[in-house]
Amino acid sequence: MDLAHKYFNGHTWRYVDHSSGLEPMQSFAFDDTFSESVGADLSPSVVRTWVHQHTIILGIHDSRLPYLKDGIQYLTDERGYNAIVRNSGGLGVVLDQGILNISLMFKGKTEVTIDEAFTVMYLLMSKIFEDDFTEIATHEITHSYCPGKFDLSINNQKFAGISQRRVRGGIAVQIYLCVEGSGSERAALMRDFYERALKGETTKFTYPDIHPTSMASLEELLGRPITVQDVMFKLLYAIKDLGGQLNMDPMTPHEWERYDHYYERMLDRNAKMNAKLD
Repeated sequence: MDLAHKYFNGHTWRYVDHSSGLEPMQSFAFDDTFSESVGADLSPSVVRTWVHQHTIILGIHDSRLPYLKDGIQYLTDERGYNAIVRNSGGLGVVLDQGILNISLMFKGKTEVTIDEAFTVMYLLMSKIFEDDFTEIATHEITHSYCPGKFDLSINNQKFAGISQRRVRGGIAVQIYLCVEGSGSERAALMRDFYERALKGETTKFTYPDIHPTSMASLEELLGRPITVQDVMFKLLYAIKDLGGQLNMDPMTPHEWERYDHYYERMLDRNAKMNAKLD
């Protein structure tokens, strides 16, 4: 069975629009909540869109940078960004009004490989942009920020990265799409952060050597304006084109309880990082 049929055709997807009004830490708590609901058959698969203002989302390895305090100080004091640590894989990424994040939460344990889960997102992205690009490449763009095997690029310029997380029988696959603005400016911001947080020190973990020209926005790659809102519409049409149905069921009281639990965990994780900075 092909993956489009397995995950979309005849399947209901619950759409949650969080494209305004949330704090970034809430986003990761919501994804864990929906992953758990999907894993326990309390919800159909979930697609969630989210946008946040001026925030750098750091990975676990970033929280171990030798001069993290200096790096974060640069982001907050000089550049006006917040910084938080997320609970899924990968390294630091930039979030702002021109970046659209999409999370897919669907049921799966060890029978769904890591590559299969990533491919579900890739399949959806290919559908969304089928009229814009003949093919989207998927391989690591080494000199991007948060480089990974499932980076999405056109002509070796990365515009999206994908991470995933597994919670209680549910899988969350999260993508950040650089839609508007300058990809290279965001990459330069992350390069400058790592320079200050590493200061040339040798570490066990290899942090990315970022070349700003290795990243671009969809707007730049297409050579015409495209907005976050445009991509959100394209996303919903793509799910329907693949044979999926959409609903917008509200959160249940049980889900709000579980959300509180996961949000507390995000607060604890970040409190530990902040304690190290004091």
